[in-house]
Amino acid sequence: MNLTTNKVLDAKGLACPMPIVKTKKAMNELEPGQVMEIQATDKGSKADLKAWAETTGHQYLGTIEEDGVLKHYVRKASESETSEEASYPHVATLEEVLNKLNGDEKITILDVREPAEFAFGHIPGAISIPLGELEERFEELNKDAELHIICRSGSRSDLAAKKLSEKGFTTIKNVIPGMKDWTGPIETTNE
Repeated sequence: MNLTTNKVLDAKGLACPMPIVKTKKAMNELEPGQVMEIQATDKGSKADLKAWAETTGHQYLGTIEEDGVLKHYVRKASESETSEEASYPHVATLEEVLNKLNGDEKITILDVREPAEFAFGHIPGAISIPLGELEERFEELNKDAELHIICRSGSRSDLAAKKLSEKGFTTIKNVIPGMKDWTGPIETTNE
């Protein structure tokens, strides 16, 4: 497949949320209708960029993997196509989540990180559904449960919260800043 792009962005070696941060900045340099190739090695970048494009109105065209590098293609939308990227308004802090867990409150923790991230350390009892699988697997979740969504930094969980609210979930909180700052109990998964 021979693709013509207007800009190539090197995000290789960067982990979430940096590929999206760099993409947002580079997108400002493009004219509407132009296509950017984002080169990344983070496996989660495909789901992250696709979800980010959906929430902003830019067009995610697809991803091609070559020699361990994911080449993502995103078309810049015109002003009439874009929507202002807003953060999900309902958030919970790590301290609030820890207090609820310690107080034996009934909450559901949804971890939207990639399986490897989850395996190396997650909140005990958390449900693992990576962001890229959420569209197909959201029915596994109870719409009536108090759902606290977490990722590494609060970015993917923000996108997940928006997606689930569009699906009719009403008691959702995006946990910020995410697992990178979690000091509570941790469980690992050895499969």
